[in-house]
Amino acid sequence: MVMRSIFTICFTLLIACKQPEISSMVPAGLSCEYVVNPSVVDRLHPRLGWINQVTGDFRGMTQTAYQVRVASSESLLATPDLWDSGRVNSGRSNQVLYQGQELTSGQDCWWQVRVWDEQGLVSEWSKPAYWGMGILEATEWQAQWIGAPWQGEEALPEPGWPDAPVEQWPPPAPYFRKEFEVTKKIAQAKAYVTGLGYFEFYINGNKQGDEVLVPNQTNYGKRDYLMETNIPLPDDFEEYKIMYLSYDITDRIKPGKNALGAIVGNGFYNASKYWSGSYGSPRFLGQIHLTYQDGTSEIIVTDDTWKAAKGPILMDMVFYGETYDARLEMPGWSEPDFDESGWQSSAIRDTPFGKLVAHTPYPDKVMEEIKPVSIERLDNGNHLVDFGVEVSGWARLNHIDGPQGQKIALKFISNTPSGENIYILNGSGNESYAPRFNWFVFSEVEVVNWPGELTEAHITAEAVNTYIERTAKFETSNELFNRINQIWQRSQLDNMHGGVASDCPHRERSPYTGDGQVACATVMHNFDARSFYHKWIGDVRGAQIKSTGYVPNCAPWQPGCGGGVAWGAAVCIMPWEYYLHYGSEDILEENYQAMKGYVSYMSGWLDSDSIMHLQRTGRDGEVLKWFNLGEWGCYEGQCPPDEMVHSYFFWKCTDILVKAAAVLGNAGDASAFSRIRSGIQNGFQRRFYDNSQGTFGDHGANVFALDMGVPEAELPRVVSSLKQNLLQNGGHVHTGIYGTRLLFEVLSDHGLNEMAYEALNKTTEPSFGFWLQDGATTTREFWDNTGSHNHPMFGGGLTWFYRDLAGMQTDPMNPGYRHIIFKPKPVQEVSFVKYFNRTVFGDAGIHWQQQPGQFTMDITVPIGSSATVFIPAQEVDQVTESANPIPEAPLVELLGIDESGYLVCKVPSGVYHFKSIRP
Repeated sequence: MVMRSIFTICFTLLIACKQPEISSMVPAGLSCEYVVNPSVVDRLHPRLGWINQVTGDFRGMTQTAYQVRVASSESLLATPDLWDSGRVNSGRSNQVLYQGQELTSGQDCWWQVRVWDEQGLVSEWSKPAYWGMGILEATEWQAQWIGAPWQGEEALPEPGWPDAPVEQWPPPAPYFRKEFEVTKKIAQAKAYVTGLGYFEFYINGNKQGDEVLVPNQTNYGKRDYLMETNIPLPDDFEEYKIMYLSYDITDRIKPGKNALGAIVGNGFYNASKYWSGSYGSPRFLGQIHLTYQDGTSEIIVTDDTWKAAKGPILMDMVFYGETYDARLEMPGWSEPDFDESGWQSSAIRDTPFGKLVAHTPYPDKVMEEIKPVSIERLDNGNHLVDFGVEVSGWARLNHIDGPQGQKIALKFISNTPSGENIYILNGSGNESYAPRFNWFVFSEVEVVNWPGELTEAHITAEAVNTYIERTAKFETSNELFNRINQIWQRSQLDNMHGGVASDCPHRERSPYTGDGQVACATVMHNFDARSFYHKWIGDVRGAQIKSTGYVPNCAPWQPGCGGGVAWGAAVCIMPWEYYLHYGSEDILEENYQAMKGYVSYMSGWLDSDSIMHLQRTGRDGEVLKWFNLGEWGCYEGQCPPDEMVHSYFFWKCTDILVKAAAVLGNAGDASAFSRIRSGIQNGFQRRFYDNSQGTFGDHGANVFALDMGVPEAELPRVVSSLKQNLLQNGGHVHTGIYGTRLLFEVLSDHGLNEMAYEALNKTTEPSFGFWLQDGATTTREFWDNTGSHNHPMFGGGLTWFYRDLAGMQTDPMNPGYRHIIFKPKPVQEVSFVKYFNRTVFGDAGIHWQQQPGQFTMDITVPIGSSATVFIPAQEVDQVTESANPIPEAPLVELLGIDESGYLVCKVPSGVYHFKSIRP
């Protein structure tokens, strides 16, 4: 018996010894089309990605191969029926294209990945992930658009100027319902639905999904009046589209009777505001696919058999607010056996011109719940609720007890109105409410006519924005810098709705392309913005005018948006920044022709000296300011000449085209655009350089010139002139939004890093700190505190925090942080800086500290990346890594000492601890 036990133990140990060793690397964070488990995708070869993670030391680790498997159900992953890539020898872990069986409409796709490391060891399979295919052919749509029978096709009248009163209020929001019966066992049920402007979808009494304010905003269709607006454009855009959502409702379907329901709001489809441009009355489209266990199927579609009724949402308008009368609620309206005898047949609506596309990008969600910091009873009996920070969203009311018919009004307090919210009680007790089809902007709310004493339990602020994950952490010993970054983040999030970023979330709510391009790099340094910008860049491309290549001032186009050359430049700048940050060559491929089209359009406005001066005219044939802006947000109205700003952005777009052509292997285009670029630079020098003074001018003029590049012989004089510009302004920032985007990095690049620090560290006007001294919780439109108090555009200049002060940059030659450059530029007044961000390869970051006689620098290089590291030091023997002399440090390659006082090393993935002893 003892011998048998010994034999068993030995045999078990032998088998264990023969088990293949598993890599400690594990693929995680699986995404498809930049989204985690998207419910609907209509790309036939979706882009897959993952991040390789390791618990413990990962110095020198790298992925050498991967294997992806995709199956039509999770249970089939071991023997995948859609795709098994086999082992692919590649370090690629993002932008991996699906290459399996041809995918069909409604297809479920479950997938996993495993990887091999540098030692040839294979990882465990990742946890399964999912994506669902949408409706791939237009002919597969059988549903009809339906609307309220008490409305026609037409949109509400458009006011003629920004503050014009509403000419006509909309009728109550329509509720739709449809009953159906299931007599067989369900295998799967999916709903493909959308509504314009916003909608909610219900089945058997339950709202589907946790998203709000859907679908995302797009150019929904044709508007025949666009040439008659104050900023006239032909309705000749490259693309028109409407996004539909998909819900797996298999678990919601029950044997026997079932009911479907929808509520539709006006949104931007029927906005009735000068800034916007409406399309028509609200409408809904739905197609529900039922697959039975016996192999048969059935499709339920929207048509005139659906019933419609007016509900408790008496008014919803995205610029004006929402009124809700709880006395008109219809309990059970989206459940079977509801008495619909008083409901009318739905009206068939015209099909919008826009193509139906999958709502793969992230939608809006309630992202944060904020409790009051104080509640004050005012002398008039109202309650003033302070939430401590300005948010974009709404106030949720809870535990409302009061008499039937009592009207509660919520007045949202910010420096710009954003509408009013009214709730009328039904008297049932313990009522609760939050609006559905509008957002408000506020830090405080005045609650009018609350029944009784208002407490913290009764009201919560819900911050709403397009879902976007905050992936970065920035912190310094300078608390002012931390707060500047925080208020910019809040302002940026407040302005992200419907998959676009607005200029301000209250007054205009418009997706200005100029504001978008100037801040996009800062956004990417703080958030995982892949899904967001992939969608919005598509909107910018889609808004291009086919016949001319002109790119409008906002996208999707809203005819109240003024701008100029810098606004249209978003079609070049945003894809290029996306490429740099995420390493996505296909974003350049998708937008390359649009970039060329815009450069071609700009070329038509050149004079003989290669200076561009846009002078587009309005309806009266006169030059229209709102087509031709140069800089914006200039302090005290002092801007560089418009033609200088126009020429700079013509150069910028051409410069990007040179680089994009090289990336895409188009040598001919690269050469041609390089010649154009040189011509612009030479013309700019001739026209704007004052040789007698050695300057291009103040208020950002020198900044534009230095970013473009000036002749080497003139460089010292121009840098000196820029220095004088700041000194004459007391060291303050003195630029508009585009000059500010460049100012701090241009200063740093030309030996004036301390001046960049000083400008950002100011607390007097004009400065970010001045806003904070005034109590700001969001960034503002103008340096002098006029205009909107919630504009993220000046945040474009904050890239200096991450790329210069912290010192982490992606290498343009190896973008997406495949190769990282760590080169901190410490200033004397800052004792530490931390900046970490999750790249497409994983977390990367730097934490440096300085004290007398010592500088320490911890860096993290994710698996899949390498880095060149610049450590402030004069001699090799002054520096150690993890207490090892640099020549002996594992996997640290010494490259030398450069002339600017840095020891330079090259390292692979891992965590490194450098210390420099200063004499």
